[in-house]
Amino acid sequence: MLSLRSWRTASVALLSFSSGLPLGLVWIAIPDWMRSAGVDIKTVGLMTLAQAPWTFKFLWSPLMDRYAPPFGGRRRGWMLITQALLLLCTLSLAGVGSSPDLPWIVAAVSLAVAFASASQDIAIDAYAVDVLRPEEQGVAVGARIALYRAAMSIAGGLAIALAARIGWPFVTVLLAALYLPMMLVAWRAPEPEQAVVTPRTLRDAVWLPFLGFLSRHRALEILAFVLTYKLSENLGLALLRPFLVDMGYNADDRGIALTVVSTTGVLFGAFLGGWCTNVLGLGRALWIFGFLQIVSNVGYVIIANGAGSRPLMYGAMGFESLTQGLGTGAFSVLLIRLTQKRFSATQYALFSSMFGIPRLVAGPISGFLVDAIGWKAFFWSSMLAGIPGLVLLARFVPIGVREPVFEVEQTTPLPPLSRAALTARGVIGFVAGTAFGLYAEAALQALKAMRGHPDVSFAVLPEIGAILQPDKPADWLGLLGLLAFGAICGLLTAAVAAARRGEGRELAPV
Repeated sequence: MLSLRSWRTASVALLSFSSGLPLGLVWIAIPDWMRSAGVDIKTVGLMTLAQAPWTFKFLWSPLMDRYAPPFGGRRRGWMLITQALLLLCTLSLAGVGSSPDLPWIVAAVSLAVAFASASQDIAIDAYAVDVLRPEEQGVAVGARIALYRAAMSIAGGLAIALAARIGWPFVTVLLAALYLPMMLVAWRAPEPEQAVVTPRTLRDAVWLPFLGFLSRHRALEILAFVLTYKLSENLGLALLRPFLVDMGYNADDRGIALTVVSTTGVLFGAFLGGWCTNVLGLGRALWIFGFLQIVSNVGYVIIANGAGSRPLMYGAMGFESLTQGLGTGAFSVLLIRLTQKRFSATQYALFSSMFGIPRLVAGPISGFLVDAIGWKAFFWSSMLAGIPGLVLLARFVPIGVREPVFEVEQTTPLPPLSRAALTARGVIGFVAGTAFGLYAEAALQALKAMRGHPDVSFAVLPEIGAILQPDKPADWLGLLGLLAFGAICGLLTAAVAAARRGEGRELAPV
């Protein structure tokens, strides 16, 4: 219970409110504002590309590990800088709030808000890793998720409702003012109890985070677990809205289920999951909540079988949302434990980006499966998709173990590699990773083209050509993401080779 009264826990939780504000503004409020002001839907669609910095934030996270501002400390200084930028950018929106004829200015400011927000997220996540004690992590994770979602709702739905009454200029001023108390929290937040040595060079800030993690026992299996633990949930949620439509639920039923029931379940589950992780231990929590995540789709199977009713639908969604929150709470604690404090900005940004990959691919895969086998079989298959995550969990946290131990692997090192040999392995990894990502993306696009068109065949080569010849901003972003994925694969390949030869053992696994 002492963790509930800790200023470390409170400061980490409160700072998450600052993370949620710009996300709600850019993702929800600005598209609604622009469309309501009569901006062309194609322009509004292009403006959503401002969300890209949240996807690619790992690209500049090493800079925030390597360099510290001259004030406020290594993490708090970056928080203060990014919060000041967010305040100024949000205020600048007030100047165009009554000028819908300037959508490109709004788009540019939105991109600036997104970049500052993604940078703030890097600093806040790294600060949480650095400052929290193990017994505080569970409670802090639950509170972080709750305040993050609350801030998104304020800057999103509530801002839209207020703007209809008092106008967008005044609303953006109010939103900007919310960063002032957040800056005070960042200024007064405690420094970590243990001093951390920063990387000496930018090369170290990029290279050592990979090497430090991969020197751990079963590191590759842990990475695979990060990708698969929530796969069952991601598949089940990908087409939930169309599922409810197909089952005949009206707009009121869907609205209540997707907002009130779902949000309440996730928030309560995340807070309860974080607290239970402290009580049960991280290992047991991952097992229990992982199993609950898998079986939570049973309610949707019953609905798809024709036994749907309004109470059953609310109950199924409430249970699924609760287990989603429970799993998220425990999983977030795991990401904090996996992250080394010396490289907390880079490693946590990479882990969180990897966490989002299953959500990205779940939609196209789910659509193809539903079209091929129907809703009932789809939800059964989504539950089967959760089993690999539990198999991988058993590799580093056997059933019954309270706390996982992430130790450096003790093996006989192989002869060291020259820099040229490491570079060659990195290039091979880049090429292989880029080729795999290119084929996977093209295959997903080919599957999407087949949906609802039985006369269309599965053709990957035309989709590969389309990806390699981008002609729209969204296509260029997709190609950039593909190259970034390849670069990460290249760094991982080289780091695995180096770790097998004993490099990185001197990096403490904390």
